[in-house]
This record gives sequence, C-alpha cells and structure tokens, in this order.
Amino acid sequence: MTEPLLRAHEVVQEFGVRGRGGVRDGVVRAVSGVSLDILPGETLSVVGETGSGKSTLARSLMHAPPPKSGEVVFQGTSLTGLRGTALRDARRSMQMIFQDAYTSLDPLWPVARIVAEPLVAAGLRDRAGRRRRVGELLDQVGLDISAHGQRRARELSGGQCQRVAIARALAASPALIIADEAVSSLDVLVQAQVLNLLEGLRTSLGLSYLFIAHDLALVRQVSDRVAVMYLGRLCETGPADEVYARPSHPYTVELLDAVPRLEQAALGKRQAGDPAGDLPGAHGAAASPVRPPSGCRFRTRCARAQARCEAETPALAAVPGGSPGHLVACHFPVARTDPKSHEISRNEEQSAS
Repeated sequence: MTEPLLRAHEVVQEFGVRGRGGVRDGVVRAVSGVSLDILPGETLSVVGETGSGKSTLARSLMHAPPPKSGEVVFQGTSLTGLRGTALRDARRSMQMIFQDAYTSLDPLWPVARIVAEPLVAAGLRDRAGRRRRVGELLDQVGLDISAHGQRRARELSGGQCQRVAIARALAASPALIIADEAVSSLDVLVQAQVLNLLEGLRTSLGLSYLFIAHDLALVRQVSDRVAVMYLGRLCETGPADEVYARPSHPYTVELLDAVPRLEQAALGKRQAGDPAGDLPGAHGAAASPVRPPSGCRFRTRCARAQARCEAETPALAAVPGGSPGHLVACHFPVARTDPKSHEISRNEEQSAS
C-alpha cells in the first residue's frame, strides 16, 4: 500500500446566505462530509454538474478558505489549524490551475514576470537564475521565452494562456496540481493538446492531479480514478475504467447518457426505470444546496427512488461484484447485470471500434 499524497476526511464547507437587509436567510451546504484520497502519481477526477460542489471542494482542500469541519492531510501534514506562513509553506507543493486562464493572469504583466512570480516568492533573487528557470518552465509547456516572454495575456490565445498558467503552477515544483475545469473553456482540439501536455508532465515530473470537470468524457483519457459528486456529496467513486463501463449510481448513468454518441439516435427514448434526467426538484421536493432533500440527495430526480431513499442517507459502500475501491452511495444501485449497464459498455465498445 502507498501512503496517500493527500487525504481528506469528512470535509464540510458551508456558507451563509443573506437575504433582504443583510439578514441571514439560510446556509449553502456546498460540501457535506466528503472523504477522498489521492496517491502519488495518480490522477483523480471529480465530476458532476454545475452546482454540485466540485470547485468548492477543491478550494477547501487548499484551505482557501478552510473547511468548516473535517481534516485535510497533505504530504503527512494536517492543514487544520495552520495559518499564515505555516499554511503557505505546507501547501507550497499544492498548486491550482483555473478555468479562465485570461482572468487568472495579471493583464499588465508580461509572461516572463508571471511565471517568475512564484520563484520570487520562494526566495530566488538571482535574476539570471530566474530567467533561466523561466525559460525552462516555458519550454516544458511548449512556449519559447524569446517569442512569448514579453507578451501579455491579451496577446495570447486561450491555449497559450493556459500553458502559461501551467508553467506558473510548475514553478513551485509541486507534487499535486488541482485543475479546476482547466480545459473546459478551450475548443476541442486545444483541449486534447493541453490534456496531452498535462499527461506528459505527470509522467516526466511524477505529478499527481485532481481534475475538476462536469464532462465525464473529457477526463476519461487521463483519469486513474473517478469520483462523482452531486449536491455536495460523493455518489460513486472507483477505477475509471470500471466506473465508465459499469456505473452503479443512477446519477453516474445519467451523466454518461449525456455524453453525445453517434449511435444515440438509434437508441430511441429512455427505458422505463432510467434516471429521469430532470432538473433538481422536478418531482416535487426542493433540491438545492440551501435546502437539500432528506435522505439521498438524488432521490428527487431518480426513477429508482423508494421510501427508504427519503428516510435514510446512503453511505459509500462496496459495489457488489465490483473491483476493490469501487464504491457507491445508493440504496438501490444499478446492478452489474442490468441491461442498461451492458448497454453502456456495448456502446463504448462500438464507439471505440
């Protein structure tokens, strides 16, 4: 067994909501008791629709801001209770790449200064040494310092901006990079190029990644494990190949159904018993981070839901017949012998061929 690079235990993040006159009007339960770990050299992808709490979880792991409760241990050091310089030193090896590269870069600074900023913060005062290191970092992401070093973000394409953001993240020599929707704003071809770049850097530098995404198909090629999140809770987690081929939670099945396929037109309408696919609250009960449903949070849009789903909150448990580490939080998971499960696998095989 390998000791996890990062381990999160029962992380909870909540924010107060204020109504008219600044009066507190409720609490947004963005992350509710999430536990996960990331191994050295591993890529874990957290997926889910907008509003499921993925980005809030990522920032909570960075303690920006710290979670309301729970514990995050990174490289053997608990981040709980750390502040100021102690927190910065502890998480120096944990860097983030954001969705919108343009707004994450200073528009007035040239590329060379942007990439050099973490080096200055780390105490590298030698200008010649900084310039040499900046040149190495830009070369690692496919940019040339002589051609791009003095250009500003507005003079770069979206893909080039994201490469600069990656170079800046690499400047601190991190062990873990959290990529928060880092390629979702790019066109398909550039997405593939950036994902290939990140995968190559993982191999050459021994990096670990936490990918945040709403598109299961987008992160499939780079994921070792996948964690599916809905309304602040984990629904399913496990080896990527198995989660894609044999999804056990109805919500995972719905996310996979949302992936466009050439043969979708031939499949016709959904079969009876499939997830309804409606918006939260479409079946009567309100479902939002402010007022989440009792019991299973997905039950208000799940055609498999029964009375037990309203009364009891399902915990992550091993999938019957699944591989080690494949867990699902569902009272009535999709059976591995269900026609729908085989249909997903069959469709993927046909697409690949």
